[in-house]
Amino acid sequence: MLKWSEFSIHTSEEAVEPICHILHESGASGVVIEDPRDLVKDWGDRFGEIYQLSPDDYPEDGVMIKAYFPVNSFLIDTIDGIKESINGLLKHDIDLGRNKVHLIEVDESEWATAWKKYYKPIRISNSITIKPTWEEYEPSDGELIIELDPGMAFGTGTHPTTVLCIQALEKYIKGYENVIDVGTGSGVLSIAAAKLGAEKVLALDLDYVAVRSAKENVTGNDVADIVQVEQNDLLKEVSGQYDLVVANILAEVIMTFVQDAAAVLKENGTFITSGIINRKKDEVKQALEHGGFKIEEVVEMEDWVAIVALKR
Repeated sequence: MLKWSEFSIHTSEEAVEPICHILHESGASGVVIEDPRDLVKDWGDRFGEIYQLSPDDYPEDGVMIKAYFPVNSFLIDTIDGIKESINGLLKHDIDLGRNKVHLIEVDESEWATAWKKYYKPIRISNSITIKPTWEEYEPSDGELIIELDPGMAFGTGTHPTTVLCIQALEKYIKGYENVIDVGTGSGVLSIAAAKLGAEKVLALDLDYVAVRSAKENVTGNDVADIVQVEQNDLLKEVSGQYDLVVANILAEVIMTFVQDAAAVLKENGTFITSGIINRKKDEVKQALEHGGFKIEEVVEMEDWVAIVALKR
């Protein structure tokens, strides 16, 4: 049986998304996020029962991220590279929390199913429920289901920034829009846009693994006729006029392509941005306003922010 190494890091809520991206880019075969906030999420009450979770599975503070790598001759170099990349996040003013790393060896059978206990169907907006592919679930009238398999290291679609984006998409998509999803990852926002009534969605990601994963999820959710997934660096060399751009990426990255977003949006087009930690909110708002956008609304969940802006 193949041996696997479990890499775990005790970090902060703020660092979860960039660290998961580093782990996934380093070849992680599955990521588990143990965030004690999941036990007390206030947004669960509005959309019904979410989890039956045990506090014993979670750290008392911070967030524990676990990733799995095959034990081979490259492992030590891989782990060293991961640590270096994570420490490099400090240059972006990202709080790494305790930043404690542990490495243990596990059998494939142990981790292949262990993370499933963290992942149940969850209603994250008025109409959209995200469910794992293996769970049985009967939707109610008008409920839209997105099926995801988080075993591909992209998380479960329930991070506050994803939830904020989907809730914004639900509010601003009226039907028949052309949409771009920048940094699509698992493709969850593109799938949501398609199910909410968008006519065409262009899903972009620089990472070929994300592109492959998004294509699989798009096909699995029967929206391949609406969503086109391509490998691309943000909005570089993208042309055409779109009704809506959504980007769930780090604040620092959002600020680098505000003008590109304005260039591809129609007049009064909508730019939905998230992945923004609360203390970066004003910087992003300023960048959007300087780039020709009018701030329509700012929505917050826990320490995270989504900003909806309209092209002036």
